Amino acid sequence: MKLYFVRHGKTEWNLEGRFQGYSGDSALLPQALEELEILGQYLSTIPFDAIYSSDLKRAEKTAKVIAHHNLQCQQITSCSQLREWRFGQLEGTKIEDFKSAYPQEFFALKHNLTGFHHDLFGAESVEQVTQRFMEFIYSLKDTAAETILIVSHGAILTASLHRLLGFPLDQLRHRGGLDNASISILETTDFEHFTELAWNDTSYKSH
Repeated sequence: MKLYFVRHGKTEWNLEGRFQGYSGDSALLPQALEELEILGQYLSTIPFDAIYSSDLKRAEKTAKVIAHHNLQCQQITSCSQLREWRFGQLEGTKIEDFKSAYPQEFFALKHNLTGFHHDLFGAESVEQVTQRFMEFIYSLKDTAAETILIVSHGAILTASLHRLLGFPLDQLRHRGGLDNASISILETTDFEHFTELAWNDTSYKSH
């Protein structure tokens, strides 16, 4: 099975540098909608058997634009399992304020997720968030689908895809985070071993 992962388009809170997370949600920027139209056209001939999206509006809207262009699959299944990392009290706050108040926690979130003290903020642990996502991926094993699109969020995708690829918990952000409206592709035949075919690809923007 080939799995296409897309991070949602850029939002108002992305622009303002705010945590969005599991419950926070803000509208896509006009520029993001333009980029997503290009992305939709770029992916239009990929024969998706199914399209799944986080049920947060920023992801659902991203999925709708892509699905609108797809020649095979226009139906979207929304799922709360694909929501962003639950950041608890941090959601809606400015990331720069968090960095000033908790420099070590900020460093951990960016570089070594095992050092993030999630309980300080009522947030999910790295194990919890990646397990939530991976359980959804494993549930696809018994479907007859060959090619699937999943639209989700930056923090959960970055950590979970690296974990599927076999990286240890302290290296789940060793390449930094995924860009808005980027494409990453993994392939698997047994749902135990995953191969990376593309990572954080935004080359379609320059086509």
